[in-house]
Amino acid sequence: MLDLVQTPENTPPSFELRGNRFKPLSWGEMSEAQQAMTRAVLGGQRGAMQGPYNVLLRSPEVGNLAQQFGAHTRFHSSLPLALNELAILMMARHWTAQFVWWAHRRIAQEAGLPVPLIDCIAQGRPAPDDLAPEVRAVHRFCAELIVDRKVSDATYADAVAHFGERGVVDLMATLGYYTLVCMALNVDDYPLPEGAQPELGPLDR
Repeated sequence: MLDLVQTPENTPPSFELRGNRFKPLSWGEMSEAQQAMTRAVLGGQRGAMQGPYNVLLRSPEVGNLAQQFGAHTRFHSSLPLALNELAILMMARHWTAQFVWWAHRRIAQEAGLPVPLIDCIAQGRPAPDDLAPEVRAVHRFCAELIVDRKVSDATYADAVAHFGERGVVDLMATLGYYTLVCMALNVDDYPLPEGAQPELGPLDR
């Protein structure tokens, strides 16, 4: 009998999946399409399967398209990192998506997003008055689009003046992708890592 030689192509990768309503899948439980999606995520800049991927694996074709879209919005946006993270935090707060907030608050803070602004978003309070113009432009654009489902002429013009039309599209892409992420995690009732506590309280509607 010939011994099977383990190669990178057939060796199961090391990864961790977590979930609640959607049972975490093992490598052996995955279809070929699910395994291919898992390898694609692990081989990208994320390098981990935390977050929405246990949910998105259930439709691996959708999931693979989503993870490619998400990788672009997170790692290749034309917006500065802190401003991209601002948009992510505002979407996490809108959906009260605890894992997204837990994961991205630290990234946003390390990227230089002002802590008083992060605290205001978490508590559902108006933004501080002393924001830098580019930060205020992103905050206003996201706030109007999330709440009003549109933006005013002045808000649009301000965003274009700071970031160009590409920046406006990249900002909308980040909001759109993280809407999907927050929906997936909230439908799953996705657990926080062991020892982590929810950081977002309920908001008055």
